[in-house]
Amino acid sequence: MKHTRTRAHALTRAFLFALLCLTAAAPAASRAAAATATPDKEKMKPEEVVAKHLESIGTAEARQAVRNLVASGTVVFSIRSGGKGQTGGASLIASEGQMSLLKMVFQSSPTYPHELFSYDGKNFGALHLRAGARSPLGEFFMSHDTIFKQGLLGGTLSTAWPLLNLAGKNPKLDYEGTKKIGDRQTHELRYMPRKGSDMKIKLFFDAETFQHVRTEYEHTLAAALGGRISTGGASTGKNEVRYKLVEDFSDFKKEGNLTLPHTYKIALSVQGPIITLQDWVFELTQFAFNQQLNPKDFTPET
Repeated sequence: MKHTRTRAHALTRAFLFALLCLTAAAPAASRAAAATATPDKEKMKPEEVVAKHLESIGTAEARQAVRNLVASGTVVFSIRSGGKGQTGGASLIASEGQMSLLKMVFQSSPTYPHELFSYDGKNFGALHLRAGARSPLGEFFMSHDTIFKQGLLGGTLSTAWPLLNLAGKNPKLDYEGTKKIGDRQTHELRYMPRKGSDMKIKLFFDAETFQHVRTEYEHTLAAALGGRISTGGASTGKNEVRYKLVEDFSDFKKEGNLTLPHTYKIALSVQGPIITLQDWVFELTQFAFNQQLNPKDFTPET
């Protein structure tokens, strides 16, 4: 049986591999923000929020000029519950059209050497850590591949971001009012894929800049159906499993003609018979646009 070495060592073959090797592990501070709801001051239409959000990225001409996007930097992985530990490594985010890829390499961790999530526009895959075993994050994405198929993961760091192509994705968007996330006031949109989803998906936009600052995904399963993701830890005796994935975006800066986040955080919470809290903090330092990418680099390999 072929293991992960084929794509883990030769994924990017040229440009992508060179970018990944330019970055090394670096410590990053954990960032936490409590979200509290506040009364609506003024009702907005979803299309108004989206229009202002797109303007916050760049002009229509600047957005349309981007065929693909590659961002690389460092990543720090931390286990908050269900164990403990922290390790740093290199990260790569790449996208072209509806294809997308997220890669992490942790050279100093023999038990957690890498993550690789790939979507080629039709199929999604999460690379095994070893034969028959994926990480909790990999198992979550395999069970919720709608996140990649809708182009949601990575927000504006991806050319697949659905708000760039509402006509193509045609999701149902509902304005849910304002919400305070830490000290930031935001507008909340409920996102429902055209074909429906078991997940509750929420998008949050800064009330002043309309930059996309957070996405939340929530899904609750009966315990018997939710036992797929487990990493050890104390049993809670709960008869259901609640999954929550949160993406946070901050440190927006100009790259080329676009304004993009340079700090990106993924936090995974599993609350049930097994409790798991893990997060990944990315510091992105290099951006490149409209490179010669090989479509085969996005082909999933499990």
